[in-house]
Amino acid sequence: MELSTIIGLIVGFIAVFWGMVLKGAPLSSLFTNPAAYLIIIGGTIGAVMNAFPMSELKKVPSLFRLIFRGQTLEDPETIIDQFMNWAQIARREGLLALENSLDDIKDPFLKNGMKMVVDGRDIEFIRDALEQDLEAMERRHQNGAKIFEQAGTYAPTLGVLGAVIGLIAALGNLSNTDVLGHSIASAFVATLLGIFTGYVLWHPFANKLKTLSKQEVALKQLMIEGILSIQAGISPANIEEKLLVYLPATERERRAARKNEKA
Repeated sequence: MELSTIIGLIVGFIAVFWGMVLKGAPLSSLFTNPAAYLIIIGGTIGAVMNAFPMSELKKVPSLFRLIFRGQTLEDPETIIDQFMNWAQIARREGLLALENSLDDIKDPFLKNGMKMVVDGRDIEFIRDALEQDLEAMERRHQNGAKIFEQAGTYAPTLGVLGAVIGLIAALGNLSNTDVLGHSIASAFVATLLGIFTGYVLWHPFANKLKTLSKQEVALKQLMIEGILSIQAGISPANIEEKLLVYLPATERERRAARKNEKA
């Protein structure tokens, strides 16, 4: 579970709705204006569907799962230790000996790279293949984030459209104060919903997807360097030194402290 998403939603809703109460705006107005929801939610969905092909929109449920559940990535330190172990095996028995380790690799990207090493592919071929795979993954992630990014752009604008529609209804009922007040309230509720969904939901969701993508890309880059180091026959100690740059400084310090304790 991605706790930051859950906490962020709770804080966002409380801040806006409790703020309405403190300002004296009745919360009941949010639930008596179905037209505002239709304009903002329905309009945003329609605009997004017009902007993206169905092949991309089919990914939206999985993107929501990612936003709320988070992603499960391999621990970078575990991967570094794994590369060091493979380097020792390769130096003792040769690269072909690593074939026995392929079945234990869960990550498809890492497994594909190590398979190319065992198959004897040259280092430039492996680098090009893995980097192209990584670039394709980044493009897929960018397309997913862009769906929410565009929804965040459309929703506030549709809020303005909802306000205009509400004001048109108000101007048509100037003689009826009850209908006039309801129409003006509906106009501003539409604006509220448009801005709220755009800047509390859709834009933040897009940014979260981009951040999760960056984390996965960084891990894949670590894997590429490790795979190429195995192919080049670099020693385990040098592989560790090379891959540690992908860890934050605090994690490097903790790792060094653990090694010193063992020593």
